[in-house]
Amino acid sequence: MGKLVLYGVEPSPPVRACKLTLAALGLQYEYKLVKLLDGEHRSAEYVRKNPQHTVPMLEDDGHYIWDSHAIMAYLVRRYAKDDSLYPKDFFKRALVDQRLHFESGVVFQGCLRNIAVPVFYKNESEVPRAKINAIYEAYGFLEAFIGDQSYLCGETITLADFSIVSTISSLVELAPIDPAKNPKLKTWLARMSQLPYYDQANGYGAQMLIDTFKEKIKKII
Repeated sequence: MGKLVLYGVEPSPPVRACKLTLAALGLQYEYKLVKLLDGEHRSAEYVRKNPQHTVPMLEDDGHYIWDSHAIMAYLVRRYAKDDSLYPKDFFKRALVDQRLHFESGVVFQGCLRNIAVPVFYKNESEVPRAKINAIYEAYGFLEAFIGDQSYLCGETITLADFSIVSTISSLVELAPIDPAKNPKLKTWLARMSQLPYYDQANGYGAQMLIDTFKEKIKKII
């Protein structure tokens, strides 16, 4: 096994999704903080490793992988003792992939990033109500995905749970989960938060992002 290095920042949901995966697999790794505000991700060295200059980025024995979903799947395929987190069965894997794409396109890009970019990079202090409504629409879909299951893809935890919890846990202050409307989602989030490595891998970073939102957002219009 080569030396694993994860590059990232704590508030980033995709970084936290990778940290959850590393923790679940019991893998030792070095964590390197990337100072985004100082432009470290745009340095010649970083761009050489990752032309998209994003976080997270995983370094493994001289190889570089970015995009949280790619990193998580790679870690399971290379290091997991079994395939429970990312099943080899075609249908079960398709379910996980669907949830991962939903997280990427709808929950992260369509909900969180759609709010974060104007707030953090354009100093906007007001969030349109339509953007909050988009979060609640995503909650509704997740409620249906969970159904009568314990997790998003069945009775065992998968990469889909790690990916989606990293973003959903960052949105709950902006759009609180109503236990009357989304009881299964509320129960799932509570179940995920009981993982022994949850706080260190995800909880603290999610709170950092929530606190930043609370500091910068003055009202929802």
